[in-house]
Amino acid sequence: MPDKDLLFVPVKNPSPATLSREQIETFNDNGFIRPLPVFSGAAVTANRAYFDFLLQQVPTTGAYSINCYQARCAGIWDLCMTPRILDYVEDLIGPNIICWASHFFCKLPHDAKTVPWHQDAAYWHLSPARTVTAWLAIDDANEGNSAMRFIAGTHRRGRLAMRKAQGNVVLDLETEHADGLGAPVYDCLKAGEISLHADMLVHGSLPNSSARRRCGLTLRYCPPEVTFTNDQWARGVEPIICRGTDPYARWRHHVRPTGDNPALDNSPHNIGGN
Repeated sequence: MPDKDLLFVPVKNPSPATLSREQIETFNDNGFIRPLPVFSGAAVTANRAYFDFLLQQVPTTGAYSINCYQARCAGIWDLCMTPRILDYVEDLIGPNIICWASHFFCKLPHDAKTVPWHQDAAYWHLSPARTVTAWLAIDDANEGNSAMRFIAGTHRRGRLAMRKAQGNVVLDLETEHADGLGAPVYDCLKAGEISLHADMLVHGSLPNSSARRRCGLTLRYCPPEVTFTNDQWARGVEPIICRGTDPYARWRHHVRPTGDNPALDNSPHNIGGN
């Protein structure tokens, strides 16, 4: 299998259509942009009701289990295809956009689990590292209910050493010596807003000690020149060609499903946490 290219390449887009040039510079420098408006009013309420419905379908597997169902649930497929989100992403990765994964990360009230510091792309069998994650707030997320945290600039450090994570954690590996990499920045979002972050950015979240839920949907987008480095892992990916084309024929498009049934066998991927 080929070695993974996990080096961040700065976005070069002198004429962005939706983001500003200053926002693209911020993404290149810090590894994230936030907040970006997408949904408001009734759409925010509908997104929350939809997640509540899905959560009721998986009571035995819990709040973190709705993972990689973008080709199996019509509502998730629709969120992946949201034009405003794709407009933002296009300014970062170009006009050909693949959504290869999605995951609801729901920290229920008093959830004691920690998402340790990590770089998403270190878990994935993809190369080069060009995935941009849109984190859509289903609920308001702030410091009080364990919003995701970033360490700015760490996406430019290449692959960082990892070690086994300790304690009540969502992921089994964590970035070594993350406390020395910089001060954490909370990804505070109102419901309906998104953040965008690079796949090599160190991030994580603390336990939710509050009485408020914190739910977000991650949507993983990449350009079609990204390829798999593990054939077995690739067989579990159910991508959507959201915009443009796949000139390399590496990604099989999945059409919109007819219903919403997350109670299926789940994808085996450990695709990072938030």
